[in-house]
Amino acid sequence: NAFFADHNCHPQTLAVLKTRAEGFGAEIVVGDYKTFDFAALGDRLAGALVSYPDTYGNVNDFRSLADTVHAQGGQLVVAADLMSLAVLQPPGEFGADIAIGNTQRFGVPLGYGGPHAAFFATTLANQRRVPGRIIGVSRDAAGNRAYRLALQTREQHIRREKASSNICTAQALLANMAAMYAVYHGPAGIRDIANRIHRFTQVLAAAVTGAGLQIENQSYFDTLRVRVPDAAATHARANACRINLRRIDENTVGVTLDEAITREELAQLVDVFEGDVAALDALAAGAAPSVAESPAVPAGLARQSAILTHPVFSRYHSETEMLRYITQLQGKDLSLANAMIPLGSCTMKLNATTELIPITWPEFGSIHP
Repeated sequence: NAFFADHNCHPQTLAVLKTRAEGFGAEIVVGDYKTFDFAALGDRLAGALVSYPDTYGNVNDFRSLADTVHAQGGQLVVAADLMSLAVLQPPGEFGADIAIGNTQRFGVPLGYGGPHAAFFATTLANQRRVPGRIIGVSRDAAGNRAYRLALQTREQHIRREKASSNICTAQALLANMAAMYAVYHGPAGIRDIANRIHRFTQVLAAAVTGAGLQIENQSYFDTLRVRVPDAAATHARANACRINLRRIDENTVGVTLDEAITREELAQLVDVFEGDVAALDALAAGAAPSVAESPAVPAGLARQSAILTHPVFSRYHSETEMLRYITQLQGKDLSLANAMIPLGSCTMKLNATTELIPITWPEFGSIHP
């Protein structure tokens, strides 16, 4: 009943983990996965959780950890950033049993903390232990291809006051939004977005280093942990530009870039760290290779395998094509226009373009600190 969590997971992740563990009678052991004595836990080790990249931006190689955890009968759980996985080695390839995270980076505004739909992936060995529904491919009586629910655990199985239909609906709509983001951009587009984030981060790192400051994490995807002479003064300059930096301690600040970063915002950040804004263009031209060639990513951790291989991710890359595709999906749903709505269809709705416009407003869609 002992579950290990690396101390460099996000603090909010550790807090939720400890709270939920109380109800299961599980013991959460927090430590540094690089130095922790896993042998001391013996066969009590149920599993281990690590973050990839971690809360300070480090991209770590967990292959030896996976071997250690498996040798003691545990499972390795990786909390991963979905956008980074487009260009970083996926957890399943370095031995993880379960990968978890949220889909916020796939087209969903931050929304002042949530909600964001989660993602959960596991090995085939765990497929019958997964809560929720698994869609299986089968054939109907006429021999046509059909899909069936192999598992069902939702409102129809939950008693009265324990049902959570509103939560289910809110998460499903966000999951659909993230899925359509992936459909629209496709594998090449998603990789381009991820590489652009990393290149901007490299340019910022070069500018910060050029200002005489130290980047404390040698490996990174989109997050830098910067050592500064006076964090309070750095935060004051950032606040004047309406930029929020992470408050780590009196001599350390954190900064994370996202897919919406612009050159103007990058220049503001360089100015906050008292770097040379005039040198930005030269840095961008000469010091920003893709993740596959980046010195900021450990050897062997750049992704080699394909992403988004289903044909649907390579078909709809214009607004007209996307609207037609979404309308086609909506037309397959049983609605009040043609029958009584059965239980479980509450999450299949089509939002008109005019209803989607407000989510592009900066008040909703551009609040990233």
